[in-house]
Amino acid sequence: MPNLVRLIIGFAFVGAAAALMFFGFWGWGSLLIFLSILIFVTYFYNENMLIAQWHLRKDNMPKAEQALGRIKNYEKELNRVQHGYYNLLIGLIESRKAPMKSEKYFKAALSLGLHMDHNVALAKLSLAGIAMGKRNKREATMYLAEAKKADKNKLLADQIKQMKDQMGMMDKQQQVRYSR
Repeated sequence: MPNLVRLIIGFAFVGAAAALMFFGFWGWGSLLIFLSILIFVTYFYNENMLIAQWHLRKDNMPKAEQALGRIKNYEKELNRVQHGYYNLLIGLIESRKAPMKSEKYFKAALSLGLHMDHNVALAKLSLAGIAMGKRNKREATMYLAEAKKADKNKLLADQIKQMKDQMGMMDKQQQVRYSR
């Protein structure tokens, strides 16, 4: 449902609640106030995005993809703030299927803007993994350094360390190839 429709329905519920309370139906008026608050909350936090995040935490990719699939036109249905997070979630789901194809979603998420530092770090760490898959060590090192800088709460410190260790293994593999 587009956001404009949500706002219209929310304000209609507030008006109806005020009319009901004016005529003495306090119970129905308070119920409509509660429902209007719920509608206004879904204006800022799309329910399909919340459901997709919950399924991602439970590691249920098909249901998360199904929830994000219900968003037909994310530019109209989501706030501008949520555009980056939508691309981040699509990128995370796509990275399980085809990691190289998810690069465009992570770059789009970073360009649209992510407000939480650990999400920026997650996107950059994923881009570092993709760069390593392409054997582009310079780009992978750059993304890892940016991810480490963005991870202020050290939530991804173990993953960043593992990625650096894998880059070291990549160097050793190249040395073995050249020595033959």
